[in-house]
Amino acid sequence: MIPGQDGWTVIFSKDASSWGSYWYDPKNDALRVQTKAAKSDYHEWLTYEFTEREPAKATVALKWEDLQIPFSITVEGVDALWVENLRKDLRQWSGFSWQNWQQAAAFCAASKVNLPEALTWAERSVSDPYAGGEENFVTLSTLSQLQSLNGHEAEATKTLDKALHHPTATVLQIHVAGRQLLAEGKKEQALVIFQLNAKRYPDQWPVHVGLMRGYSAMGDQKKALQEAKLAVAQAPDEGNRKNLKSLIEQLEAGKAIN
Repeated sequence: MIPGQDGWTVIFSKDASSWGSYWYDPKNDALRVQTKAAKSDYHEWLTYEFTEREPAKATVALKWEDLQIPFSITVEGVDALWVENLRKDLRQWSGFSWQNWQQAAAFCAASKVNLPEALTWAERSVSDPYAGGEENFVTLSTLSQLQSLNGHEAEATKTLDKALHHPTATVLQIHVAGRQLLAEGKKEQALVIFQLNAKRYPDQWPVHVGLMRGYSAMGDQKKALQEAKLAVAQAPDEGNRKNLKSLIEQLEAGKAIN
């Protein structure tokens, strides 16, 4: 690293065996990037830290005393790299567990990549005995999502209905399924799921929260307010209680909350 008046130069060298800068030769430069120094929390020892980490990029910082020199690393085609690693991993011992097939399929669904193959992974997580396939809420809901993303809407609807009525479906899992549909703009379907949750798990906090959001999305702020007041009385902690009180104020003013 070369300090400058307006910025620092970070040099990446092909010569990784030489110690320090004593034998530095510009001919071995692989890359030079410019960056700026910044203030840092005090570090007694020279330290390198990943200060920001995302799937496709990271920020690395040299930190010493109260100075830091950050630089960014980005990876092109990171989703394809993830998928290839998942594919290799599933050909090993990982491939004998439904959890790994489901998680691989869910990654592809979330990233909207490799969807046809991800659908086969989701199917294996549900029913392939050699993959440890198991029918439960998690595997069925992931399969439903991949069916929808691959254009098989009728199958996706049937699979989701099966997941929601499955004995393994918990009150929170059903609530999250409804919230996901709300996020996708499918408010009628979301309300149906929130109402199903109320039948399966009556008078529970997530149920009232879901109905509050479902009714509000449908424009029925009066019913939403009723559910909000029931929810706030059952809130599990002060953070949720405070948030619900804020939503109640909005609903009392006749405002939608979604």
